[in-house]
Amino acid sequence: MQSKYKIRLLKASLFAAAAVLAIWTLTAPPMAALLLWLSVGWLSITALLLDFSHRYSHGLPWQVLPGALLLGLIAAAPERHSMLIWAWAAMFMLPQTRWILAFNVIAALFSWVLIAPQLSLPEGGLMLLLFILLSLLALSRARQLVDMNGAIRQRLRLIPKVNLWAGEQLLRDLPREQTRSEREAIHAELVVFQVKRHQLWSMAKKLCALTYTFENAYRLNGTTLATLMLSRSPQEAALRRKQLHAALPDSVLSHSLPLIDIEPANLTLEELSHPSCQRSPT
Repeated sequence: MQSKYKIRLLKASLFAAAAVLAIWTLTAPPMAALLLWLSVGWLSITALLLDFSHRYSHGLPWQVLPGALLLGLIAAAPERHSMLIWAWAAMFMLPQTRWILAFNVIAALFSWVLIAPQLSLPEGGLMLLLFILLSLLALSRARQLVDMNGAIRQRLRLIPKVNLWAGEQLLRDLPREQTRSEREAIHAELVVFQVKRHQLWSMAKKLCALTYTFENAYRLNGTTLATLMLSRSPQEAALRRKQLHAALPDSVLSHSLPLIDIEPANLTLEELSHPSCQRSPT
């Protein structure tokens, strides 16, 4: 498979949906046409910018935009766009934060309220019942995706082509690196960095660029990075740390731990993420 994550297929689907909406604008009233063209633009831009990366959270508020556009299309012409209410089920399949989910639920129910006057009471009730069932199925699917993506983040690189891994991988790597350093008589240490939340991903890329390709970097949480640094001696390790600190912003705090002093069996990410860090030039 050329694209492991099927990004090309997803891009093609987004462009196809944009084309369908563009055709629909030919017979749409002015307000509906405007919203349709906005939807076409959003789908096209999303497809062009789409790139697989664990960096981006499923809770980003961009998910509010398609929900708002969908509600706007239904509100602009309920008699014409009543079938779009079933698109809410697809929206609920997207992993999303609670406040975005609450917004989408309210918008979906309001969409049904707009459409209901055009239906008889039994038809409206049946539509609502089926809509709720489909939405619950979609939400269960979204929960599966969240759990699956969480497991993937524990095993895979967090940014394509960048040697950055999840913190869980660090806990698995520590025993192996300890054994390796003892066997090859090299100095190994864990260096932990406290960064600003908005600097996390830029600092992660910079950290990977400043370390050797065989040295992994790890994201412990939203404000903590770490790397396993291998050197020939403690003196060389101290020099490398000094060079590393000089290349990073002054706001970055760090501390280092020789691997020989770490007990992996009793170590947790929580303990590594909340140390009393002091920035040290050595």
